[in-house]
Amino acid sequence: MAKDGWHALGPGILEPPREFSLCPFWFWNDDLTESELLRQMEDFQAHAVHAFVIHPRVGLPREIGWMSDRMLELLRFVVEEAAKRDMWVVLYDEGMYPSGSSSGQVVATNPLYKCRGLEKRIPRPLHEGEFLLAQGDGWEVIDRSIDSVIRGLHYVGEGPEEDTPPAADLLNPDAVRCFLEKVYERYFSALGDYFGTTIKGIFTDEPALLGRPNEPDLIPGTTDILSHVTRLTGEDLSDRLDRLWEPESEERAIYDRALQRRLHETYYRPLSDWCQAHGIALMGHPEHADDLATLCYFDVPGQDLVWRWVLPGASAVEGPQSTQAKNAASAMVHQGKRRNSNECAGAYGHELTFWELKWLFDWCLVRGTNMFFPHAFYYSVRGPRKDERPPDVGPNSPWWAGFGELAKYVSRLSWLNTDCEHDCEVAIVGPEDRLPWKAAKVCLQNQIDFVYLAASEVDSWRSRYRVLISEGVADVPGAVVWEDKDQLLSRLSELGVRTLDVESHPDLRVRRVMKNGVEVAMVHNEGSDSLELALPRPFRKLDVWKLSEGEPSDRLRLNAFELALLWEDR
Repeated sequence: MAKDGWHALGPGILEPPREFSLCPFWFWNDDLTESELLRQMEDFQAHAVHAFVIHPRVGLPREIGWMSDRMLELLRFVVEEAAKRDMWVVLYDEGMYPSGSSSGQVVATNPLYKCRGLEKRIPRPLHEGEFLLAQGDGWEVIDRSIDSVIRGLHYVGEGPEEDTPPAADLLNPDAVRCFLEKVYERYFSALGDYFGTTIKGIFTDEPALLGRPNEPDLIPGTTDILSHVTRLTGEDLSDRLDRLWEPESEERAIYDRALQRRLHETYYRPLSDWCQAHGIALMGHPEHADDLATLCYFDVPGQDLVWRWVLPGASAVEGPQSTQAKNAASAMVHQGKRRNSNECAGAYGHELTFWELKWLFDWCLVRGTNMFFPHAFYYSVRGPRKDERPPDVGPNSPWWAGFGELAKYVSRLSWLNTDCEHDCEVAIVGPEDRLPWKAAKVCLQNQIDFVYLAASEVDSWRSRYRVLISEGVADVPGAVVWEDKDQLLSRLSELGVRTLDVESHPDLRVRRVMKNGVEVAMVHNEGSDSLELALPRPFRKLDVWKLSEGEPSDRLRLNAFELALLWEDR
């Protein structure tokens, strides 16, 4: 390779196209004016941000209600201005979250569309709308509508108390058709001439079967749910229904699998089909971080880093949340999509620092993420708005003056992670709805890159990967079965598996890609101590932030939390 690695990679690494811009959630959370919206858009662009998700958020005045004429008028204004400025836009499909209720409009249309659940209780007479599903000695299980809500768009008084619209039954196809009519069709009527150009997608946000319930000990359900369970799983649970309240029981696993498949039928597939028919991408993410099966319905498979669930240390490599970035990136590869996303930094708190924010981006990037929805840029931080799922990571943050450099840095690496060949020979096979993390931790901490593969996908992809590791699933022919760390490392060593022949360290992550004929290793020090490690031969280190490169060296030096690129002269 030529010494100037930047030009060898191509101009995209220096000045990536605007499709690789950060696309922050833009909280519309106060009385909106055209002049202020335009001023903020211009401020975004002055800081290298050329896209946004329009997210109506709590704090809006009631005069700008969900899908009101005034809201659609403001949406039209912003989209038109974005088109003039070569910006792109993603629409959000709910008045707050979780998605699927159109800020209570679905239930207002028909009370039978209200969220339903199963209750286990002492037997008593049924009320109207309650259906007996099973009974035993001193107990019965019924299906009924439940007291469940979503977050609302308006404060009660000056806040922070919020409106709470009723949640809809997402397992009822009629309720979901109503949701599509109330939101997606109205968007298309108002903005359809920008679909597929300025408007790139619609974001659906962690649809939850129970919404936000105000009652305890409920299990998701819908009318005639047991017939759907039998149809979708081949299992009749009618005489074992009381065991659903045992979280680790076989019956609960069967039931949850049926719920997931029914939700695919009633919610994700209709939304996906609608978006494809209207020339835009379905974006967003499912409710659970380790849900791989649902991601096939997204044109941009996505996940989200929220609530400080992932931080430097154990949480970066342990638990279901640690699987999410690899989950979405793996779905992108196996479904033939170009992009995968992460909605990051939501509710990380006012204590979030600039360098922690960069660490979250790097954590995702080295796992293959190539589209980012930072959470969030606030239109207003007046009154209680400042403390609503903080922090503002954009214009109202202490680091806004220097944000443009971070935005450019992430855009460069998002470009690198797109339309490239991922040099990876290991797949970890697990259940499609509960991805394993123990084998993944061992691989990550020993610089062995991998993708996730659902057991149902093994036959289609076996020839692509030299080594399969199975965890949590049985009968994967030829796979290395996870037992423990030492056993796995011994077997991988016997098979000669290594992503980069570098001195091992538990904080070092490695990802190799081929981009424009250039093989590059992305290396990230995920820990808080500096690293100096031996390399088998001299490599050049490329500083993506400063756009500088070092001389060839057989020592890899990485500061705390630093991410860099390595390549060797040919």
